Amino acid sequence: MRVILDHVTKRFSDVTAVSEFSATLEDGELISLLGPSGCGKSTLLNMLSGILPVSGGKIYFDDQDVTALPPEKRGIGLVFQNYALYPHMTVMSNICFPLETQRVPKAERIERANEIAKLVHVDMLMNRKPAELSGGQQQRVAIARALVKNPRLLLLDEPLSNLDARLRLEMREEIRRIQQRTGVTTIFVTHDQEEALSISDRIVLMRAGVVQQNDLPQRLYNEPANQFVADFLGNPPINNLPGKIADGEFVTADGKGRCVLPMLAGVENGRAVNLSVRSESFVLDPNGPISCEVTRVYQMGKEEMAYLRLGDCDFRAYIDSDKGLKKGDTVRLSLKKRGTFLFDLETGERIR
Repeated sequence: MRVILDHVTKRFSDVTAVSEFSATLEDGELISLLGPSGCGKSTLLNMLSGILPVSGGKIYFDDQDVTALPPEKRGIGLVFQNYALYPHMTVMSNICFPLETQRVPKAERIERANEIAKLVHVDMLMNRKPAELSGGQQQRVAIARALVKNPRLLLLDEPLSNLDARLRLEMREEIRRIQQRTGVTTIFVTHDQEEALSISDRIVLMRAGVVQQNDLPQRLYNEPANQFVADFLGNPPINNLPGKIADGEFVTADGKGRCVLPMLAGVENGRAVNLSVRSESFVLDPNGPISCEVTRVYQMGKEEMAYLRLGDCDFRAYIDSDKGLKKGDTVRLSLKKRGTFLFDLETGERIR
């Protein structure tokens, strides 16, 4: 099912939680709503499900306007962060419950529950109760309960937040497998960039209720629309070197660090900028344009993480460990085109 959000807005008194949100989610895609806590991700999900009314705009499922449609008529499956399983019911009863409320005959309920339990790998647990299951198993049951209704749209609200790191990795791979097997259009809410980057067909990155970029995962990383997107994606975080353009050179705020880069050509003199570079985009180069001092070096197997200083700007760079860098060395660096950006220091607008 194709989902269209047309200038969807949600206001709570004088607070705008989601502002003029527009996006088209194609049939069968897994879309991640990504952003920091409080950016409006869950609010948007609750408007899609019908739990919250919209303050403005329209929501369409295919060609149907569902903006005012109650939740039970939207054909959605919803999985919460806290699983929300019924503790007194077995796994079988939990999965069957949505079908029971729809008055599906018992034999059909059991057949469909067994089918979906096999899909999510809980078919050996059907007689257990939630307290007898691990967190990952409980989450699988919650997903099975959402899918057993054959929803047109599956909504996952931070479903992995309560799991430990290893289980999160396992379950995000499972969610992707299940989504691809079923082909159901899925919206996955998360604040974890690694989760979003690893399983999504597309990512919508939000900030303060406003879409910052709606794009393919790798394009968000390689072609950020603005400073916020560049800062939010990446581990370690992108290096930001604030300074200004002076006679075609990048000059740090203290005036002691400077370099000439091809990407600076045509940028107006005196403009305050952030030179933003991912740690993997530095290259040791004896003829490189950046001369800087090594302040620390950490061993990371085949690579080293070098901490360096240009003027009053500190930054990190991955360097081959056989280079033997040590504190106090002066090195020259060049920059790869990929992973190097120039942003306006005041507005965050991307210049290059």
